[in-house]
Amino acid sequence: LSLVEISYSSTIVPKFITDLLTKIKTISLEGCLAQIFFFHFFGVTEILLLVVMAYDRSVAICKPLHYINIMNRQLCHVLVAGSWLGGFFHSIIQILITIQLPFCGPNVIDHYFCDLQPLFKIACTDTSVEGVIVLVNSGLIALCSFLILVTSYIVILVNLRNRSAEGRRKALSTCASHITVVMLFFGPAIFFYMRPSSTFTEEKLVALFYTVVTPML
Repeated sequence: LSLVEISYSSTIVPKFITDLLTKIKTISLEGCLAQIFFFHFFGVTEILLLVVMAYDRSVAICKPLHYINIMNRQLCHVLVAGSWLGGFFHSIIQILITIQLPFCGPNVIDHYFCDLQPLFKIACTDTSVEGVIVLVNSGLIALCSFLILVTSYIVILVNLRNRSAEGRRKALSTCASHITVVMLFFGPAIFFYMRPSSTFTEEKLVALFYTVVTPML
């Protein structure tokens, strides 16, 4: 997960810092597509890995005696590989949406990095269909994953009712950091991709939070 966090931030931060230090802020179409691909690749991979970690914790707390049998090495490999493949296929869909868009110019992106919504605003065609696809592909992934995470922690809390106070404290302490990352990452991401398209400047602050601030934490 740490590798994914570093890679995720590295997709945005170096170019962002370069643009802050230069007067002319440009990026090629190929560079923009690459940024979109890796941003969504590492982002969705992180989301799926967080879901896997939540499942791992729920098994460890709710079924500690069966943990080794359930979370065997083969299952762990499948879950991790599935997370990376899920991120890859998600990113391929995003690129296929973007690469067919016509641009007439001036191609000025009103954002600090390349993403689909800012590109839709400068495209020379109606992008309502593409917007719906992005909503389904990005927004629902984040929302459904978040609901799965919430459900897993509800199951954990219900299971902890019959534990001692010390047992509850130890169990919750192991989940605290994971819950913090989930809230800081999913909240802004769901807001950004599930809301209607707008020109609010707040969207840049929200994007900055889950692309730079949260991975740094």
